Amino acid sequence: MKKITIISTGGTFNKIYNPITGNLDIDKESNSIKTILKSIKVDNYNLINIINKDSLNITKKDRKELLNVIKKIKNEKIIIIHGTDTIDKTALFLDKYLKTKTIILTGAMIPFSIDPIEATSNLSLALGYLNHNTKNGIFISMHSFVKPYKKLVKNRSLGIFQCQA
Repeated sequence: MKKITIISTGGTFNKIYNPITGNLDIDKESNSIKTILKSIKVDNYNLINIINKDSLNITKKDRKELLNVIKKIKNEKIIIIHGTDTIDKTALFLDKYLKTKTIILTGAMIPFSIDPIEATSNLSLALGYLNHNTKNGIFISMHSFVKPYKKLVKNRSLGIFQCQA
């Protein structure tokens, strides 16, 4: 099995409580990802930390940085840990420029540090899909689905991702 590249951009997935400020800060070391991968016995990955922001604060410049990092990666299978609020905007941006890779964006609406179940489930689902999928494209892995990014949308009133017809 080839190595999978995981790019962590921050998001709620990586937030940890800061006892000094009382804020939820982004863990720039992505310890949640490392913990999940260790617990599910995955060791064939390369982890890249960039941007380190809540997705509400991700800019076009940040998306260009992400694109440039992806273009330099020889691996064709990539997971991006991303905040759920603008995951669709980043997917749309990447889809304009990347046609020869399989990219899955995932995140969590509850920080791993508060409740590890959602983050673990979403990342595990993305890994399983990458290990068996042969189609290139941009996908989102959330709430038991891995679908092309245009077919999986955040229902803000329910606080979940749902499939679009």
